[in-house]
Amino acid sequence: MRLMCCCSALLLILTPRVCEGGNILVLPAEGSHWINMDILLQALHSRGHNLTIIRSDKSWYIREKSSYYSTITVPVEKAIDQKFIKNIIYEIMEYERGASPLVHFLYLTFGMFGTFVESHKAVGGFASALLDDTELIRQIRDSKFDLVLSDPCWGGGAIVAKYFNLPLVYNVRWLIAVEAHLAIAPSPISYIPITGSASTNTDRMTLFQRVKNVLLYMISQIQNDLASRNIYQKICERYLGPDCDYQQLMIDADIWLMRMDFVFDYPRPTMPNVVYMGGFQCQPAKPLPQHLEDFVQSSADHGFIIMSLGTFVSELPADLANYIAASFAKLPQKVIWRYKGEKPATLGNNTLLVDWMPQNDLLGHPKIKLFVAHGGTNGVQEAIYHGVPVVGIPLFFDQYDNLLRLEDRGAAKILSLATMDKEDNFLKAIEEVLTEPSYRTNMQRLSRLHRDQPIAPMDSALFWIEFVMRHKGAAHLKAQSYRMTWFSYYSVDVALFLIGVLILVLFTVFILFRCLCTAVCKRKAKRD
Repeated sequence: MRLMCCCSALLLILTPRVCEGGNILVLPAEGSHWINMDILLQALHSRGHNLTIIRSDKSWYIREKSSYYSTITVPVEKAIDQKFIKNIIYEIMEYERGASPLVHFLYLTFGMFGTFVESHKAVGGFASALLDDTELIRQIRDSKFDLVLSDPCWGGGAIVAKYFNLPLVYNVRWLIAVEAHLAIAPSPISYIPITGSASTNTDRMTLFQRVKNVLLYMISQIQNDLASRNIYQKICERYLGPDCDYQQLMIDADIWLMRMDFVFDYPRPTMPNVVYMGGFQCQPAKPLPQHLEDFVQSSADHGFIIMSLGTFVSELPADLANYIAASFAKLPQKVIWRYKGEKPATLGNNTLLVDWMPQNDLLGHPKIKLFVAHGGTNGVQEAIYHGVPVVGIPLFFDQYDNLLRLEDRGAAKILSLATMDKEDNFLKAIEEVLTEPSYRTNMQRLSRLHRDQPIAPMDSALFWIEFVMRHKGAAHLKAQSYRMTWFSYYSVDVALFLIGVLILVLFTVFILFRCLCTAVCKRKAKRD
């Protein structure tokens, strides 16, 4: 018996494991992007992988010390900090509340471009500071990393991966200024709405909406191209050589872990190295802290509502906060509101203000009735996972479009900052979603569809990260289209060649016909 146990133990030791613990270099983004990246990193750590985060010394979300990752801290002169982001958000809110829809649209489309460029210059400076530091370069080379895991909403990850000649995996939805599919997959904009436009476009567009969609597509591509060429292309040429094309480098990742699925987004063409992991951060609800459990249980049969406007918006203008508080006070439901501003004067006894809330656990509670949200991807996917209808108050970028996808499926109602405090629109919207059963029914249908998958989104993401480490990349999944010029991709050269051949054939036929006619005419003249 003892001999059998020893043989079994020896067999286990000698049998190769499915995936050895890898060594992963991570270039994340700040804010809500870091929140979902952090969940993925914890899952990787639990499987035995070693994680090293590259962060700036001005990072406000990514801690320098952690139990499940180590850090490389890069000193920088300028960074995108919390104050910078909050100033942008509150400026956007003021424009939306005080300006006409046209002025607000022009401000978001053109007025924000300087801020957009400034942000990417800071990210470019971070990449340059890293690659200029010979000690950090030596440290990274000596660590012998297996791959780079990056969020490509900032453009430095692809440059760092190429510099160290490492496979690249994206935790992605945005590629600088555009939705990532637009860069790698065929994307007919006749039925694919441009995200970030607040354009009210779904995948069923009228002629006017398609015209608007084309214009918005052109604007977003111009913005993306200007940022790429004026900032990241220069860094490429400096560190990777004059022949390096950043546009091609940016889309040359081995695997794209896409933070969406087709329960949430509209169906569209895709590519073999795109892995959909929408809702990977969602999980069954855990028990609430006792004070929150007591509060929601006190709601009796009415249930409770939660409100959160995301990572960056922790307070609102005083008049708007008072209006929201007064509206909540008229409801029989209990309300948990994530709010750090000055306590509204109209706050009712049924409303609890908190600095932080376990959002996933509250959304999974049996007594939850409604989620008042800004429409960020994380919150929308958690609402779908738990089947909770939404009243949406979008603020900027993709939030309106995220909520529009829910509203289009009958699971949400959208308000704007400009009109929500007029004619009790906020209260009416909440009461409509609470009393009309179709909102909850439709959202629970989406929840069932989302959960009915052969493999959990997180398990799929982990498998493909480990796949890239096992095989040193995934080149066999990359389409050749990444390396083609635009005129070859769209077969413009083929069309010109065929048109040229057709013209040559027609010209030849014409000459032959003309010669034949001349010969016939000459023969007839001789007979006469």
